[in-house]
Amino acid sequence: MNDATPDRAQLRGTATAGTKGPYALYEERVAAGTLRRDPDQERVARRLDRLWSELSVWHPEKAGPPVPKRKGLWGFVSEKLPELFEKGGAKDQEPPRGVYIVGRVGRGKTMLMDLFFSCAPMAKKQRIHFLTFMQEVHQRIRALKQANPGISDPIPPLAQTIAQDANLLCFDEFQINDIADAMILGRLFEALFAAKVVIVATSNTVPGDLFQNRPGADAFKPFIAIIQRHLDTEELDSETDYRRGREQDDATWIVPADETARRRLDNIVARYGQGHTPQAVTLEFSGRSLPIPHAEGPVARFDFTSLCSRPLGPNDFLAIAHRFPVIVIDDIPELGPDDANVARRFITFIDALYDNGNLLFVSADARPDDLFPAGEGADAFARTASRLMEMSSESWLARAHAPGGCLSRP
Repeated sequence: MNDATPDRAQLRGTATAGTKGPYALYEERVAAGTLRRDPDQERVARRLDRLWSELSVWHPEKAGPPVPKRKGLWGFVSEKLPELFEKGGAKDQEPPRGVYIVGRVGRGKTMLMDLFFSCAPMAKKQRIHFLTFMQEVHQRIRALKQANPGISDPIPPLAQTIAQDANLLCFDEFQINDIADAMILGRLFEALFAAKVVIVATSNTVPGDLFQNRPGADAFKPFIAIIQRHLDTEELDSETDYRRGREQDDATWIVPADETARRRLDNIVARYGQGHTPQAVTLEFSGRSLPIPHAEGPVARFDFTSLCSRPLGPNDFLAIAHRFPVIVIDDIPELGPDDANVARRFITFIDALYDNGNLLFVSADARPDDLFPAGEGADAFARTASRLMEMSSESWLARAHAPGGCLSRP
């Protein structure tokens, strides 16, 4: 299969890789029969191979920004950032252009980026899902403001910290869905490029269409120009969707929770249940007994009320996550201010599934972002909504099926 198989939601490299580039690795997989030769994939692999060669002779330690002399911890502002980066020889060696891989789902974008990341000759590199990256960005900005109440602009020190951690950033499933993200990204990426960070990204959307036809789209256009100035767009749009061989259902979050959704979940349970007879099972752990009313082999199915209205805690949810790689939940309602305790349990449950890499299929009355818009803990639920979006992604589904994924664990 020509699918995407990342090992984790986030990977960091700490040492240079071997001597084979991504095109050589691609050819090895084709020769071994792991991949089927695809002209579009081959073309993108060659472009990534060129970037790999350019990075092999690029020395980021000679091109990175100097540590500025300043008063106070964060005593410099964004207006001075380009000037600071130009001093100390950064202009002497420009970094190679990054690559923005765009195409429909299932064409192998993530697989190719992961081949590139695995052999990228960088001592400091990071591969991360873009939603997770933006979640970390917002957390770091809040932490900077709390630690430095007088700070006027947290973006420059944040960019410097990111650049110090990674000369190469690989983003999976680059997308802009939030106005708060859109307002941050332009200045953040401009600072990262000024710091000589090289970026590779996969996306289902061409740069010119990012965040368009939405309120605030005009203010986002400078960011699009920045992306186009620093990244080459490579379209990967093979006629073949290589995920179809796995018979995966693209929809993991089905709205609305009606009879049609129930039948779709029935089919998902039957497929992943692998012919097991439905039965009730009891999990025994830490002196507790937890009944699971509906299990079919690796699948556990719950209705939302029975799962999150009971006084279950983290240990219960971890036991479920470790025992059942596939979780199906019926009839998640929209939650209101009076449902704070229910929402809190659901947050804990999703955290357990996310950390364990489980597959999740649900029927619900609303999309994740609209499920719990107001009430105690609604801010914390925003992180859960982000995780649920990632757990619905192409790369998450592929990872579950890959060697070492949740479906291959004993």
